Amino acid sequence: MAKLPELMTAIEISTPGGPEVLIASHRPLPLPRAGEVLLKVAYAGVNRPDVIQRKGLYPAPPGASDLPGLEVSGTVVAVGDEVDPTLIGSRYCALVSGGGYAEYCLARIDVCLPVPAGMEMVEAAALPETLFTVWHNVFERGFAAPGEAILIHGGTSGIGTMAIKLGKLFGLTVIVTCGSDDKCAAAIKIGADHAINYNSSDFVEGVKAITNGEGVHLVLDMVAGGYVSRNLQCLREDGRHVTIAVQGGMTAEINMAYVMSRRLMLTGSTLRPRTTEFKALLAQEISATVWPMVCDGALRPEMDKIFPLAEATAAHTYMESGAHVGKIMLAV
Repeated sequence: MAKLPELMTAIEISTPGGPEVLIASHRPLPLPRAGEVLLKVAYAGVNRPDVIQRKGLYPAPPGASDLPGLEVSGTVVAVGDEVDPTLIGSRYCALVSGGGYAEYCLARIDVCLPVPAGMEMVEAAALPETLFTVWHNVFERGFAAPGEAILIHGGTSGIGTMAIKLGKLFGLTVIVTCGSDDKCAAAIKIGADHAINYNSSDFVEGVKAITNGEGVHLVLDMVAGGYVSRNLQCLREDGRHVTIAVQGGMTAEINMAYVMSRRLMLTGSTLRPRTTEFKALLAQEISATVWPMVCDGALRPEMDKIFPLAEATAAHTYMESGAHVGKIMLAV
C-alpha cells in the first residue's frame, strides 16, 4: 500500500457568509475509527445543505467534520477496526455527515455503496444524498405505491430530478413545478409526466386539471412556508404531505379542519442529524431495492456542471443562481 500524505487540501468555511468564504486549507488526514474507511475522494456532490451550512444556519452534528460535503465517491485507502482490510483499493460512494470537500474523507462502511463496474465515479458521487433523501421521504415516510400520483416542487433540482427518476421507476405518475418553461421542458425530458411553471400559472389549479379534480396522493415539499396550505389543496383524500426543506419559510398557517375532514397526513424529516444506525438501515434497504437498478444502468443521476475542488466558490454561486438542472459536482 502506498504511503499516505500527512496533509490534504480541503475547502473550509472561513466564517459564515457568501460563497467567497469558502477557502482552501491544508489539514491532517483524518484517521478511520472502528467501522470507518478513509476514502481518497474522486468527486464530491454540492447540495443545498452545504449552502445553508456555509451561511451559518446548519451546523455539523456532534462528532462530524466541520468541512462541507455530504456525499463522495472514492477509493478506500485505509480502514479502521472492524472493517475488512481487503476492501483497500475498492471503489465506493458514500453518504457522509460532512468532510466531502477534501482530498480524503472518512465514511462509515455501512453507509457506503459499491460503485458498479463501468459507472463513472462522478455519477456515483452524485447519488447518495439525493437517493437516500428521496427514498426515505417518498417511499418510507410518504408510503408511495405504484399507480399513485406525486407532486414534486423544484423539479430540476438535484432532489427533484432524483424524485422524478425514482418515481417513474417505481410506477408513479409524476407532476413537478419549475420556475420557467425551459425548466419545465427539461423536467419532461428527464421523465416527469407533467410540469407546471409556477411563475406563469397556479400550480393548485394545474394539479386539479391534470388529475381531473381528484388531486395527488403525495406532495414532496422543499418550500414550506406559504406553499403548505396550497399543497394541501393539491392532495386527494387520505393524501400525504412530506416536507424536506424550508426554503420558503419555517412557519405555515393551515386549516386543521380541512386536514381532519380529508384525513391528510403531514410529516417531514432531515437526514444529516439521524443516527449512524438509521443511515446504515437505510443503506441496506437502498442496496436491496434500488442499487440493482444502478448496477444495470436503469438509474443514473441527472448531471449538470463539474467544478474543480478549488472552485467551490463558483460552484456555490452557480447553485444559488438557480440555473442548474440536476447535480453540481466538485472534481477532487
